[in-house]
Amino acid sequence: MDGTDTRDPRRGNANRKVPVRMIASILLGVVVIAAAAVSVWFAVGPRGEAVMPEPKLVGGGERAFKLIPYSSSRPLANVEFEDGQGKKRTLADFRGKVVLLNVWATWCGPCRKEMPTLDRLQQRLGSAEFEVVALSIDRGGQAAVKSFFDEIDIQRLAIYVDATAEAGTKLGMIGVPTTLLIDREGREIARYTGPAEWDRPEVIETIQRYLPPQPRPGA
Repeated sequence: MDGTDTRDPRRGNANRKVPVRMIASILLGVVVIAAAAVSVWFAVGPRGEAVMPEPKLVGGGERAFKLIPYSSSRPLANVEFEDGQGKKRTLADFRGKVVLLNVWATWCGPCRKEMPTLDRLQQRLGSAEFEVVALSIDRGGQAAVKSFFDEIDIQRLAIYVDATAEAGTKLGMIGVPTTLLIDREGREIARYTGPAEWDRPEVIETIQRYLPPQPRPGA
């Protein structure tokens, strides 16, 4: 051997390019993961609760939404929370009346948008037989809810707050808003995940099936 390097120089170049390709691939992966993380951050709340998207529009511009009761009622966890006076309450306190339980938060855009429809529903059907229970999971507690209710002029809904957000876990929720229709015995008879227009005629008709018949005028 005369000391001449007989290795193919092209092979050396190829070997030197491998780390560069690896680095480029790693950087690309980091960018993709970061983008995904940002998108997820914007789709969840402060504790990681998912914010459900609004339903798609169907023909005529109406939103695709139906509150469909189950074939049979289901048992429900006895969720604990506080009312606007700081008094401890549970779902069991509402036994004897039909309840539309809406779990929401002030940081949830779709929740904020549907709240006036829940207020109108309470105005329309609220009685000793029925109540809309809008249960906030805000960390800010009653102050955050009251400020928001004042801001959008909510008149009929009472303040209920679960600052621990344990209601979501106990109810098996996947995000907010989530709304449950509960019968007089405290059993779940329907559930809807996502925002909706709760004062629509078909929703009112569904709820009224579980309420005592209204006396006819003059009867």
